[in-house]
Amino acid sequence: MPANERKNNDRIRTEKQMEVKCDALMLRANDYKDNDKLLTLFAAGKGKITAVCRGVRKAAAKLRFAAQPFCFAEYVLAERAGRFTVVSAFLHDGFYSLREDIGKFYAASAVTEACNLLLPEGLQSDALLLAAVRTLEEICDGEEGHALVSFLLSALDQAGYTLRTDGCLCCGKRLRGRGAFSFERGGFYCADCAAADGVPASESTFAVLHAAARRAPLPAGDGVKRALRLLKEYFFQKTGCRAESLSEYIRLI
Repeated sequence: MPANERKNNDRIRTEKQMEVKCDALMLRANDYKDNDKLLTLFAAGKGKITAVCRGVRKAAAKLRFAAQPFCFAEYVLAERAGRFTVVSAFLHDGFYSLREDIGKFYAASAVTEACNLLLPEGLQSDALLLAAVRTLEEICDGEEGHALVSFLLSALDQAGYTLRTDGCLCCGKRLRGRGAFSFERGGFYCADCAAADGVPASESTFAVLHAAARRAPLPAGDGVKRALRLLKEYFFQKTGCRAESLSEYIRLI
């Protein structure tokens, strides 16, 4: 084969299939064919993408770790006609301790679930990826409920569903005693300004969300559970999606 023809064929093959490297968090894995899995990856610089991981369901598969929950790794992907296949992966953090505690597992699952549900395919959001990885680290090291509340507030904000936690939507005062929450407007009313579109909300719920939004220590009591219940319903009202892992975590605490 002439040299110029060989070079042209090499160029065509390169154009048809390219390898790309990206740091990515594994959000979801589904069985595919006999031994493969379809991975939903949250990749830096690319957003949410789907990639085939071949042979990974075999017991001795070298890339088995890359299809495990919460895997954060540098993935090497072969891209062809807009489709991705995992070629190799180099682990940054597997967050293995999350699998040893059922509460931490479901809190972490709520993080990856929120990313998957909030992020359209291909939409880039490196800030959300960084927040998710940091939250998984916090869940490993500390109080998962606190970390989860802060993350959900941030994730909803980045998705355009900002939840107002600075004070009453009408008068601006902090809630004292019983108030109300508007799912339509994404904020609280104090008892004096309660409006027709509000549902009952407690002072402890507001106090937790107010502190979490400012990364301040959260008040003691049942406010975290109440805040997560409100966030779960707000998530559904805005996206139409049921946050199943979040529901399970709330049931456990």
